[in-house]
Amino acid sequence: MLAPPMAEVRTAMMIQWWRRMTFLHWRYPAEVVSPLLPAGLTPDAEDGLVWVGMLPFLMDEIRPPWLPALPWLSTFPETNLRTYVRGPDGGAGIYFFSLDAARLPAVVTARAGLNLPYRWSRMSLRTDGDVTEYRGSRHYEPRGAGYRIRVRAGERFPDAELGRTDHFLTTQYRLYTVVAGRLTSVDVWHPRWVLHRARVLDLEQDLTTAAGLPMPHGAPLVHSSPGVCTRIGLPRVIR
Repeated sequence: MLAPPMAEVRTAMMIQWWRRMTFLHWRYPAEVVSPLLPAGLTPDAEDGLVWVGMLPFLMDEIRPPWLPALPWLSTFPETNLRTYVRGPDGGAGIYFFSLDAARLPAVVTARAGLNLPYRWSRMSLRTDGDVTEYRGSRHYEPRGAGYRIRVRAGERFPDAELGRTDHFLTTQYRLYTVVAGRLTSVDVWHPRWVLHRARVLDLEQDLTTAAGLPMPHGAPLVHSSPGVCTRIGLPRVIR
C-alpha cells in the first residue's frame, strides 16, 4: 500500500479548488468491498483490509481552463464516499461509491460525461472558529441517505509525524469509472495536502449503508486541510 506517483496533467478539462476538506477513514475487509467494484478493479488491500473514506468539503471555483468561474454555479458543498483500488494495469487510484453535491447542473454534467455516481443533495457547510459542520440529505433517495458531521480542526501535522498511511489516504492522483461499459481512468494533479490534526465532535451518517456497505466500526482516522487547487485531466479508456 503505497501512494502513487504524481500524475502530470498537461491538458486539463477542469480546474477545481477543494477547500475545508475533512478526511474520515475506516477499514473494511477486502471481501466486503470487492463485490461493489466494477470488473477490472481490485481493492488496494493490506493484511486483507481496505480503507473506505468519507470526504466532506467545499467545491470552489470550478471552471474549464479557458473560462472564469461563475459565482453560484462553481461553489457548493460536496461529500465523497470512496475506496482505494488497483486497475488492471496495476495503477493505483480511487473508486467512488457516491458523490453528493448541492448543485444539480454539476450532478447532471458529471453523470453524463464520466458516469460518476453523483447524487443531488440538500447540503450545508458552516464554520465557527475551528469547528466545521457538514450536513447533507439526498433528494428523491428511496432508501434515504444523509449525514451530519462536526469536526474540530487542530494544529498542522509536522512533516516528520506523517507516515505512509497518511500520505496514501490523501495523495491519490487517479480515479476510475465505467463509461459506456468500458473501464476508464482520469488523472488528477494537485500539490500535497497541508494536513492538520482533527477530532470528530459528532457524526451521524448512512451513506455507507446506501452504498451497500455495513456501518463502519469504531472511530474514523481523521485528517483536515484548508484545501488544494486541482487540475482534472482527460478521460482515458483502460484497454
